Amino acid sequence: MTSDDIKVISKVPLSEQLGSTNTSLLKRYQSKVLGNSTVFDLIRYELATLLFANLPGSLGYVFRKRFFKSLFRQFGSGVILGQSVVLRHPNRISLGDRVAIDDGVLLDASGAGDAGLVFGNDVIVSRNCVVQGKTGSVKLGAKVDIGCNVILSSGNGIIVGNSVLIAGNCYIGGGRYITDRTDIPMMEQGVYSKGPVVIEDDVWLGAGATVLDGVRIGRGSVIGAGALVTKDLPEYSVAIGVPAKVVKSRK
Repeated sequence: MTSDDIKVISKVPLSEQLGSTNTSLLKRYQSKVLGNSTVFDLIRYELATLLFANLPGSLGYVFRKRFFKSLFRQFGSGVILGQSVVLRHPNRISLGDRVAIDDGVLLDASGAGDAGLVFGNDVIVSRNCVVQGKTGSVKLGAKVDIGCNVILSSGNGIIVGNSVLIAGNCYIGGGRYITDRTDIPMMEQGVYSKGPVVIEDDVWLGAGATVLDGVRIGRGSVIGAGALVTKDLPEYSVAIGVPAKVVKSRK
């Protein structure tokens, strides 16, 4: 990581976005959910969500595939969308072939910029996960398998390689509050990121592992359950602990 990777994140607090009186409630809702003011897009999104988002069984899968497809930037063949999937700015979300999104997942590209959220072929996202481009993009390679209750929160970019296993309850990304001053609350001092998270091919993150911003994990590495990864790890490392330390090499 270099000083060039450090990014002061400029964003309007969510409370101000939702509580602003400069625009109507409908415009604020549409801006947060879709990112545009096109009435047709809003009607299409609302109808698809109202009629099919929570439809159970095989009919739910069929109708969601048919009526949610046009909301996305890219929607590959064989995509499966579970019940109660929540979408934010779906026009910035690209799904490859045979992507499976389980029930209760949040896909939020509202802060991901033009790069958005990109899912490679054969990606699996399990129940109750959050994949959020908060102020940066997210790119998942082919055959990424994400367990239940995982949070990917991109402050300065998250890049995950191919054939990566992410066990349940992991947390990846995020940012850091500026804490220099004591006369005002930390939440009002701003946020910064030390750089993107890069997880190379064939990595396994054990259950409950945390990977902070600015970290690169080399290919073929294994991260133990509950580990906290705060710095770069070389290829084929086996790392455990808080903070994570390399205990051996798979080579």
